[in-house]
Amino acid sequence: MASRIGQLTASRRIAFQLVGLSLAFVFITGCHHKQAAKMPPPQALPPAPQVYAPPARASAPEAPLGRIPITPVPPGGVSAEDLEFVSTHAPILTEVGLATWYTAPYAGRKAANGQVFSNEAMTAAHRTLPMGSLVVVTNLKTGQSGAMRITDRGPFVEGRMLDLTIAAAKATGIYRTGMAQVRMDVYETPKPIDSGGRWCVQIGAFHSERQALELKQRLQQNYSGSNVIEFAGENSYWVRIRPEGDNREWAEYIAQHIQPTEGEAYLTRLD
Repeated sequence: MASRIGQLTASRRIAFQLVGLSLAFVFITGCHHKQAAKMPPPQALPPAPQVYAPPARASAPEAPLGRIPITPVPPGGVSAEDLEFVSTHAPILTEVGLATWYTAPYAGRKAANGQVFSNEAMTAAHRTLPMGSLVVVTNLKTGQSGAMRITDRGPFVEGRMLDLTIAAAKATGIYRTGMAQVRMDVYETPKPIDSGGRWCVQIGAFHSERQALELKQRLQQNYSGSNVIEFAGENSYWVRIRPEGDNREWAEYIAQHIQPTEGEAYLTRLD
């Protein structure tokens, strides 16, 4: 009898243990379920909405307005390596137009590339080619030619393509005549020609400083995000407007729509 009671007690103990394990399992799985419910798997964020931006803004360079970095060229304008490059490569761009020559109005004047202008260097001025571009200029009448680099901006005269230094003008047979029809072959550009760049519009020349100042005030009102300056040239005055971000599309728009009382509006590249 005592043995049977002991067996029943042992059976009940095992049953209680099994019930306890079952309750513990239910409790543990229930807690895990609640924990999982509180911490769902991370959900991917919805895609950002597509916002339309005008081309002028979308392509504006990020560089802030400011001084344009110096673009150095070899002493004398071109090097032996430049001449070797020209002799072994084909031009990437060709333009035909009128070329003249010019000289600095005062000693120590800096060209637009940031270096001191030299009459003895084989360099030239062009309105839109990137600074430091390597070109060959050929006089279409005499056949004389010379390799040179673009270090300045101009000529700001309607119908003219290039301004050459005295050395470049002598090499191409333009010095004595003062002007000639030329072919300019572009061989190398440090920066892309058709994309990017830092642009502005140069307007003038004005014979009256008052007219230049009046245009400056009007441009500041119409293009409040732009940088507008006026400056004196040789017996004349100029106005330059740099649109926000030095953006080319904005500069082209201004050049096409501005109507100065004197002179012309010239699209020009700063870098």
